[in-house]
Amino acid sequence: MTKKTQVKPLAEKRSMLFLAVMFLIAIPLRVQAADNFEKKLQVYAVNYPLAYFAQRITETHADVFFLGPLDEDPAYWMPDAKTIAKYQKADLILLNGANYAKWVSKVSLPQSKMVDTSKRFKDRYIYTKEELTHSHGPQGKHAHENLAFTTWLDFSLAAEQARAVQHAMGRKRPDLASVFQENFNRLYQELTAIDTHLKQIVSNDPERPLVVSHPIYDYLAQGYGMNIESLHWEPDQILDPAHWKELRTILSDHPAKWLVWEAPPVNDIVGRLETMGLKSVVVLPCAGRPEKGDFMSVMHQNLESIKRVYE
Repeated sequence: MTKKTQVKPLAEKRSMLFLAVMFLIAIPLRVQAADNFEKKLQVYAVNYPLAYFAQRITETHADVFFLGPLDEDPAYWMPDAKTIAKYQKADLILLNGANYAKWVSKVSLPQSKMVDTSKRFKDRYIYTKEELTHSHGPQGKHAHENLAFTTWLDFSLAAEQARAVQHAMGRKRPDLASVFQENFNRLYQELTAIDTHLKQIVSNDPERPLVVSHPIYDYLAQGYGMNIESLHWEPDQILDPAHWKELRTILSDHPAKWLVWEAPPVNDIVGRLETMGLKSVVVLPCAGRPEKGDFMSVMHQNLESIKRVYE
């Protein structure tokens, strides 16, 4: 009897010791798995509109970055090596498509992480006839190629770009797909509301001639039936007689009363335009991060500006 009573406690002790060891091993494994599961997505965008869409869709579930400086056009910005390295380590890289962000084709980025947000509407890309070389901003001289790229100024296309962002996020974090869908739905409603409002405004007088300071409003014009002619003027540029001659030539066949600018022009230009019977209005493309507000607040300001033009 004594011998049997000694064997049972020993077996029980060994069993308990084995379970304790396995429990201690399992704890760090479970913690590590949870940490990996909860890790925020690192999302990098090539312009501010895409970063805004991503932030609206993911809320606090991702860290979203657009690293372009305030004083440069993201379409022509060339990031330094450190910045490129950050993009290379991202979980997702949001591209605008339409040959936007020229630097992307010059560096090595992981194909599996890149998302072309305009891929589904390539058939709606706008090709222009001209290619003029000029300069503005720190990037110096460059050419405006014949493929227009400010796609988001047509808000129906902006909504499709936001949808592409939502789908990419959902693939990366399927556990949060329903959250991303709900957030996208709210953003989609806001974008389509602006789209509808713009169509109503322009429909009052779709033939009204407008002059725009820069060839970046092609998608805005096509999306809403606006009648525009484009210059290649910068708001802080010193205009020579050739510039003014170009404008007078346009006005002879296109008698506009408004000139649309991508940023507030200097007072001297505004004053001279007024002597020619032209008023100035600003419609910000918002390709880069605005100094005040966010993408949606800027677009509502643009809506009010366009409403003034069509009153």
